[in-house]
Amino acid sequence: MPATGCRSAGALPQTVDEAFVKALPKAELHAHLSGSVSMKTLHGMWSRKRASGRCLKLLDPLQAMLSIAESVDIISFFPLFDQYIYQLLDDIESVQEATRSVIRDFATDGVKYLELRTTPREHAQTGMTKASYVHAVHEVIQTHNNSYDVVCEQSHDIKVYLILSIDRKMTLEQANEVLDLAMTLRTGCVVGIDLSGNPARGDVETFTPVFRRAKTEGLHITVHFAEVLASATQRELEVILSWEPDRLGHVICTSEDVERTIKERRTGLELCLSCNVLAKMTEGSIADHHFRKWRMTSCPIALSTDDVGIFQSPLSNEYLLAAQHFELGPQDLVALSKSAASIAFGDSQSLRASLKTFETYFQAQGYGC
Repeated sequence: MPATGCRSAGALPQTVDEAFVKALPKAELHAHLSGSVSMKTLHGMWSRKRASGRCLKLLDPLQAMLSIAESVDIISFFPLFDQYIYQLLDDIESVQEATRSVIRDFATDGVKYLELRTTPREHAQTGMTKASYVHAVHEVIQTHNNSYDVVCEQSHDIKVYLILSIDRKMTLEQANEVLDLAMTLRTGCVVGIDLSGNPARGDVETFTPVFRRAKTEGLHITVHFAEVLASATQRELEVILSWEPDRLGHVICTSEDVERTIKERRTGLELCLSCNVLAKMTEGSIADHHFRKWRMTSCPIALSTDDVGIFQSPLSNEYLLAAQHFELGPQDLVALSKSAASIAFGDSQSLRASLKTFETYFQAQGYGC
């Protein structure tokens, strides 16, 4: 489903269409688990929980989420999770169902490599702890990847990895707990840690020891970076850059000095077109997005969805929007997918192989790859 309000009336490049971008093997590197759960899946959970006498005060997701998605901005975005989505994903069974559905939805959209990120959560009433939450998500991903290795059926044709997020409102002790969980599961599917959460909260200096320890231990680091002016002070950005992150997400409110450092390091960038426009994080339309500026640098870029369950723009649509608004042809989109694969934290060899097969096929079909 295209992102509402993000499509212009201009014609797409002649050889790029919906079939092409959906068939294109893609890597999704910036997807929040809870924000990627579809309205259909949330509706099913809501119906079952209401039938058992739970979540009686929550509206039907098919109504509530649509109205929220139309009016959400970066200020109202975070309470949406605390007051709604987390109320549905409040036990191990729901968390695992959500994880399976998210993997399935990305696979259906032609994503061959997926990194899901999530903040460890707990819920006292159901007995779900942060550790049991993380292990529940990890178990689903490991089971999926094992079936991929054995069968590699179409429904399993996606490799999945996990990134654990540190929320900006956490204490140093809580952040270290997240890192410890990541270290425990690094032999499984956990490949890195993230800094996320409300960009108007917290002091990132608090987390410097945690991210430096992660770096020393060999874990990959990605960070939500300069999302809004409140989190884009020179001090904050310099602190984050001192952690030597492997990738940066959003990268909106940056100074020339900061941009120079990012370019010199060729840091990987996770850029989210629809999310930024619909949440009013950037000014103007898709065509005004800073993707255009960063594409002219040597920094690898991974187009990403952020929260597809809310913004309703799957990764194939993000590629379609990029083709439409930045005059990209088939070869440009293949190169963009290769760029994302080059900064993946896990094993992206199967994605690279799929891209080679894809190029050969579409060259034969006259797409000019």
